[in-house]
Amino acid sequence: MGLQDNLDQESATPPPNKSLFRYNSPLVQVSIIGLVCFCCPGMYSALIGMGGGGQVDPTAANNANTALYATFAVFGILGGGIYNVLGPRLTLASGCSTYALYAGSFLYYNHYHHQTFAIIAGAILGIGAGFLWAGEGAIMTSYPPHDRKGVYISLFWSIFSMGGVIGGLIPFILNYNRREAGSVNDATYIGFMCFMAFGALLSLAILPPSKVVRDDGTRCTKVEFSSVSTEATEILKLFLNWKMLLITPAAWASNFFYCYQFTNVNGALFNLRTRGLNSVFYWVAQILGSIGLGYVLDFSLSSRKMRGYVGIAIVSLLGTAVWGGGLANQLKYSRRDLPEKLDFKESGADYADPFVLYLSYGLLDAMFQTLVYWFIGCLADDSETLSRYTGFFKGVQSAGAAVAWQIDTRKVPFLSELIVNWSLMTVGYPLLLVLVKYAVKDDEVGEEGAEKQVVASSFAR
Repeated sequence: MGLQDNLDQESATPPPNKSLFRYNSPLVQVSIIGLVCFCCPGMYSALIGMGGGGQVDPTAANNANTALYATFAVFGILGGGIYNVLGPRLTLASGCSTYALYAGSFLYYNHYHHQTFAIIAGAILGIGAGFLWAGEGAIMTSYPPHDRKGVYISLFWSIFSMGGVIGGLIPFILNYNRREAGSVNDATYIGFMCFMAFGALLSLAILPPSKVVRDDGTRCTKVEFSSVSTEATEILKLFLNWKMLLITPAAWASNFFYCYQFTNVNGALFNLRTRGLNSVFYWVAQILGSIGLGYVLDFSLSSRKMRGYVGIAIVSLLGTAVWGGGLANQLKYSRRDLPEKLDFKESGADYADPFVLYLSYGLLDAMFQTLVYWFIGCLADDSETLSRYTGFFKGVQSAGAAVAWQIDTRKVPFLSELIVNWSLMTVGYPLLLVLVKYAVKDDEVGEEGAEKQVVASSFAR
């Protein structure tokens, strides 16, 4: 009687109607979280993708992003537990509400050139981003059927990346006739803020996992309640979890390269309007990369373990080629010897090679992160465990990014930054191979499978 009977009734839920667009289906819910991230982190990515937050001097943006990723590192790790206590709506809405403040701080900086507001807004956004990405990771990896996680990760990543595409078009269109301008105009920041505010409202449309029903009638989790003490204990255990330790180098590397690519490639080589155009195609490449690898990870071979090996081989080979091309490009300029800014209309053939390189960086980023998220999704099936795993991943990822942004503030040579980025990503591949060998299973449930009874918050109901 009691709790067990409730769980038995829940597991016996009859199959839902087969409508493709059921509101409580994993497809619709993952699409909604994709749209939320389209509006919030998608626009943020477009903003920093212009180099220096759209400012001629990247110092303010570098310091703001250092503060952002420092707090993100802490609250990313805590975010999984917070998600399990508060549920998706409160967690996501509170996280999304911090994005518009960050964009607004650069609107303020456009007029007063005081860094303090941008740095404080960055620290606040780090807290909010920790909430958002822990919740996003749990939804993206636990709501889909176990054999379609690659497809759903690709779906999310494509919708999210469209935010970067639209976000890149905003500064490109609004600054098209300002070829010599150093900073974007006010309308650019206001446009970003409008999208971000809408994303915060849209996050309220996300359903808790107990109300999401797959096409076969199973629910995404068997959840009743959780407590702060339980979550604190489980989060601490992550630091001794061998699977998380194997993922740590890849997590550290997976946002470390953004500072180099956005500021020292896009920001250093191209003028303002061309940086906006480059951002559009950078995120288009992300969409293509995620879709392509997602298909390989779900459909290429019958064995899930073998699909993991193939995924690592593809990403490692592409990574070697892309960073090799980056090295060839980087040898042509340095921090002390910057070239004349390239323009997509006026620079002719000189524009082509750096443009293709920048697209390739976007392609590699999406494939690398899709790969890691897929591995995380293979380790468990319940949203509570996966929220902690993805929170840990985002926390480590953000700690690496905080270090990277501060390294650039110290004016480290561009070539040194490239070598470090390439090395960090390369170190992650053999450890992911070990993870596949010992942790990824070929059976129908993750190692900590869907039948595990978990407790989660009354707030989630």
